[in-house]
Amino acid sequence: MNTRTRVLTGTALAVALAAGTFGAVSASATPAAEAAPAAAAKKDEVKDTNFTTTTHLTVDAATRAAQAALQAAEKENQKVTVAVVDRNGNTIVTLRGDGAGPQSYESAERKAFTAVSWNAPTSVLVGRLAQTPNLKDIPGTLFLGGGTPVQANGAPVAGIGVAGAPSGELDEKFAKAGVDALAK
Repeated sequence: MNTRTRVLTGTALAVALAAGTFGAVSASATPAAEAAPAAAAKKDEVKDTNFTTTTHLTVDAATRAAQAALQAAEKENQKVTVAVVDRNGNTIVTLRGDGAGPQSYESAERKAFTAVSWNAPTSVLVGRLAQTPNLKDIPGTLFLGGGTPVQANGAPVAGIGVAGAPSGELDEKFAKAGVDALAK
């Protein structure tokens, strides 16, 4: 046999062996794949205390809430910025209304973060500063009216912050309009 014939024969043999091995692995994998859902179902029956499930606000819901808050402000001729943050304080969406001041962007995000962090409207948290003035030193927070939490089953899942109106009371009114839009 010449060299070329030996190389071709060796290659054909290697391909045949690989195909046989692949077929054997594929054939034995089928029953295991079918058994996987049954094993997963049994695992789900046992509560795993190492993990928790949380609820998150979708981007669509956050956008809808921000738009509702912005529209409520526009109806009263207020130029504001609206921010929606998730449970961890990460911004989901921020809408800066036409003519809103440059300071309103960061203020809205910080109010939203503060509201979700304490699961309370920021107007309520302002009162806590009298007893614990160093709360204001916590990074990223802003203890001014205008932030309100979004809750699911009593737990905070997001925060809506509004800034730019002449009072925190108005800002918070608009933030609540955003929360109310989520209930519809």
